[in-house]
Amino acid sequence: MEQPLLIAFDSTQQALRAEMLLEYADVDIDIRPTPKQITAGCALSIEFPHVQLDTVLHVIQTEQIEIRGLYSWEDGAYATIVAGG
Repeated sequence: MEQPLLIAFDSTQQALRAEMLLEYADVDIDIRPTPKQITAGCALSIEFPHVQLDTVLHVIQTEQIEIRGLYSWEDGAYATIVAGG
């Protein structure tokens, strides 16, 4: 089974907005603390199944959600899949 992916944010407002929009898009999400290995301005992150990556990217792009980055857990560390900005 693949590890879930993680979205980190620079603001709580964007994290809560993303939570609402992703739930509306029927993405299975979990809100969790942002790991210490990821430098972000917000203490909240969203975790979701890898199989829903296309849906998540579509929501982020169409709704213009500002993210710090999208990460996967690989070999004991977080690897950047998509950098925010």
